[in-house]
Amino acid sequence: MRFLSLLLLIVGAAIGIFYPWAMSNFSGHAIGTWRVYEAGRFRPVTVQLAASDAPVRVLVDLTARAERLAGQQRTLLTLTAASGGRTALASTLSFNHTDNPRQVSPQLPDKIFRDEAGVIEAVTPGPYVFTVGPGDADGIDMRAVDLILRAGTGSIDERAQPAGYTLMGVGVAGLALSLVFGRRGGPPQNPNSQPPPPRWGRNGSPR
Repeated sequence: MRFLSLLLLIVGAAIGIFYPWAMSNFSGHAIGTWRVYEAGRFRPVTVQLAASDAPVRVLVDLTARAERLAGQQRTLLTLTAASGGRTALASTLSFNHTDNPRQVSPQLPDKIFRDEAGVIEAVTPGPYVFTVGPGDADGIDMRAVDLILRAGTGSIDERAQPAGYTLMGVGVAGLALSLVFGRRGGPPQNPNSQPPPPRWGRNGSPR
């Protein structure tokens, strides 16, 4: 039971955590990275996209002097992508799911937090204007914001994370139960650990 529970925990973590992270960060190929905020100023960037780039995953890296942003419940950044006067993507970014930010340098306290703005499923060939702006959250010491585009990315199955978390829960419960019942039962007694009865003398066994 313990082995099966551990196996369910590993499979659940792979489906619910590693699979979405790998699809978001490594599927497809990189189009490029653009600095959209620096020295206290936001600036829009124009990127030429082709139909073969679809679907395009839009990621944002926020560099800030902070240990965590997960406690923020408000919007840190907003993003829009427009082409030919039409909005292709509009998103708000809170960075609530960034538990392990990357460190800029061992000598600097700044951390890099990543969030996904969304996916542009169909691309009309031509220039796309990406505009990133501030949200309604205060007190964030932002150093820089980078826009990352990835082409030909795979779509994440929305059922993956709930299924993965369910398997992880079952695995954790199974491990807890196996530990509890394992302690109650105790190790089986080895019959060879008892000395054999004497065969002669006052307490000798009958023949």
